[in-house]
Amino acid sequence: MGLLTNLFCRESEVVRKAGRAEGRVQKVGFRVFVRNTARAFGVTGWVKNMNDGSVAMELQGSPKIIEQVIDKIKTGRGRIQVTNLELADMPAVEGEDKFAIRK
Repeated sequence: MGLLTNLFCRESEVVRKAGRAEGRVQKVGFRVFVRNTARAFGVTGWVKNMNDGSVAMELQGSPKIIEQVIDKIKTGRGRIQVTNLELADMPAVEGEDKFAIRK
């Protein structure tokens, strides 16, 4: 995994969630918020604006940590307002060691 939190996870304890957030999530610093939150918790993955106004993301880490990050994302901050967050399980990506904003 590469990041401190993920170093303490056995492979079977690592989960990956693919999600799409809707609401006031573009032009309000949402991607930076998600990236900073993920990095603070040691989560890997990515976040990206979509053409339909939503924001797609993948989050990888321990189940407990991922749930905490998801709670933060749903709560938002400032002008961010997530009205819907759909998540699906995905296979973990082996060797991933960072969280990035994709263009």
